[in-house]
Amino acid sequence: MFEHKKIKNLSDFYKEMKEREEKGVYFYRICGYNETVGEFIRAYYDMARRSGVVIEGKIPNPSRENLAYYEEILGMDFRLEKAFLSNRLGKWLPRLSGYQKEALSEAVYDTLMRLRNAGKNDGMLKNAYIKFMCWLYYKFERIVSCLGENSVPKILYEGSVSSYELLMLSVLSRTGCDIVLLEYQGDGAYLKEDPASLLSDLFSMEGLMPFTADFSLKKLRERMQEELFYERIYGGDTGLLQNTNAWITGNGFSDILTEPGKRGTDLRYFYNCFLRIVGVEDKISYPADLYKLQKELKNRKRNLVAAEKELPVPTPQEIAGIRRGNGAKIENLISDLAANITCSAGSVLPRIMKKAFVDLMLEEAGAGKVSSGRLTKKAVYLLCWLNRYKEALFKQWKMPEIGCFLYLGGCNNEEEAFFLRFLARLPADVLILVPDLQKSCVLKDKNLYEIHYGESLELSSFPMESSVLQAGTAAYHAERELDSSLYEGSGLYRNMQYDRAVSVTLKTMYEEIKLLWDQEVVYRSYFEILDKTVHIPVICAKISGVDTEKNSQYFAAVRKLITEDTFVIKKAPYLLKPAVNAAPFLKNRKLQRDKIKKDPGYSYGMLREERQEYILDKLQLLLDQEIIKGTFQNGMEYAITAAVLRLPKEILRLIQKFDFTKKNPKLIYIHAAETQASLEDSILTAFLNLIGFDILVFVPTGYQSVEQYFQKNIMEEHQIGEYRYDLQVPDFDKGSAWYDKLFRRGRER
Repeated sequence: MFEHKKIKNLSDFYKEMKEREEKGVYFYRICGYNETVGEFIRAYYDMARRSGVVIEGKIPNPSRENLAYYEEILGMDFRLEKAFLSNRLGKWLPRLSGYQKEALSEAVYDTLMRLRNAGKNDGMLKNAYIKFMCWLYYKFERIVSCLGENSVPKILYEGSVSSYELLMLSVLSRTGCDIVLLEYQGDGAYLKEDPASLLSDLFSMEGLMPFTADFSLKKLRERMQEELFYERIYGGDTGLLQNTNAWITGNGFSDILTEPGKRGTDLRYFYNCFLRIVGVEDKISYPADLYKLQKELKNRKRNLVAAEKELPVPTPQEIAGIRRGNGAKIENLISDLAANITCSAGSVLPRIMKKAFVDLMLEEAGAGKVSSGRLTKKAVYLLCWLNRYKEALFKQWKMPEIGCFLYLGGCNNEEEAFFLRFLARLPADVLILVPDLQKSCVLKDKNLYEIHYGESLELSSFPMESSVLQAGTAAYHAERELDSSLYEGSGLYRNMQYDRAVSVTLKTMYEEIKLLWDQEVVYRSYFEILDKTVHIPVICAKISGVDTEKNSQYFAAVRKLITEDTFVIKKAPYLLKPAVNAAPFLKNRKLQRDKIKKDPGYSYGMLREERQEYILDKLQLLLDQEIIKGTFQNGMEYAITAAVLRLPKEILRLIQKFDFTKKNPKLIYIHAAETQASLEDSILTAFLNLIGFDILVFVPTGYQSVEQYFQKNIMEEHQIGEYRYDLQVPDFDKGSAWYDKLFRRGRER
């Protein structure tokens, strides 16, 4: 049995039994904090974690399973006798030495006797005994076999100890454990259980303050793990700190041109600039100013990278070169990814890069805004771009040199923004230029300094040589300003002002169709422009039956719907299966656009680039929405792709000239015979609906038509009269004899 001893200072807890002036153990309560206590708790926590027990919160009461196992091994007998207790401890904890078994049985016996003397009945004593036995087995088994040895086991308890927990800790203390209680709320709760402080001592020293509200072992453990993680990832201190923007004057280009050695004198820092300039101060001189900026940076031997419009997406080969590991925890993921960072410029710069990468990854992960998969993608893109640009940006780097990364156009997506935020933590100036006020940049960062000008300039490329400089005249820019004042928010639109559109299929009465049919889409309900995307209200309907007595009147009504931009199909089937192998054009449900455009059979290359992309966007949407039955089953997706990539030239011309804010093109499909529409006809109809065509399918017979292949019926059906069969569809050309005969009477009147 061991006696409690007083400590001279907290370092006494670190001594082994033979080193202590008085042979004994320490049982102390700590309810105040200073730097010395903080260092001790950290060290003691580590010792208890390695060779003792850490208790965060209450010691759990024995569960049903715990009690069932106890009963199976020892039964439920109980006698308050030392021999009985010693016998049961030997069976319950067979690894105990003779001393340990006797010391524990004596300590438990003395504790239970105190409870009896305090008025507890035999049932209470039995419950306490069983609780102690379960705690010894399930919570303290790792240390009871070390009791009485030279290396003293440690117990660290966090919180307000209960009466039975205090008795259990007292048993362990008397048999050879050091114990520390952390009392964040003060000593009051403890003194209710042990008013005279007989079982433990209160630690005191000058300068103790109450624990902060957020102090806990969990927080301490997280800090320790983070420090170990940093040490492992960084490989040591970088020896340099960043000073971003604190030194700048806010004059934009002149700040970028400030010599690195003149930005600050503290050798602990590298001084860089993180700047975004939105708009331009002078539209006429701006391109020349950009050229002069680059020229001056090169003359001063500054490492320079100039990027425009977008950062090219990493290639499959670049992505494959990034090692990712299989870490389930975010720390392991970051560690594995950080191992990809290498640099030929000494040992300091790679550590700066790793620190910047780790800090940014932890910041992003801590914000909780992205999944681990999304975060991994952003990190892999970052590392690919770093490998691509690091040689040019940091070639032969040494302090106090600062490279410069210029980006014209603004960040288009989160991956680009993530990369530029990373670069801004390195010895590099990052300047983002957004001269066109209609453009947006998605980058957000607390260290970013912004300058805004009121004038706007469309600038498509970054002038790298004087021969490619372009500058608009004053009259040119005045015309662009007039465009803005006329068209923005006025309901008026320039020709081909927008490149993106989505279809909104209207639900209408049959009688409304002829009223809406030849109307500009801007006058239809639900027309709007959101995020530079035109929402086009379209008609997509099937007309079943005939609503007049005479067939000629029926077809005359159809004729009135044929506009200049209407494509008419007069019999089914119209399209047949094209001889195209579309298998190379799809991978993982996504169109392989580069392969499509490089294919010898690709005939859309004469279209405007943005219109080609629009067609492929809608083809991808047709696949994604699985409108056609069997999409992504049995190769149907290849049939859809092949059909869309072999559209008739007349339809291509309608798509090419389609202005999303004017009248939209039309498709009239007349299915009068009893032949079936082809799969390709259904694909064509669904695709043109997504493109923005108005579509009417006239079916006098009422039979199924193009909708037979639809997984989702995109057409509204109108039943207008009785079904008729074997109708002969006339020639709708104005110069035909049929047309002249039908409308001669009207002309004569």
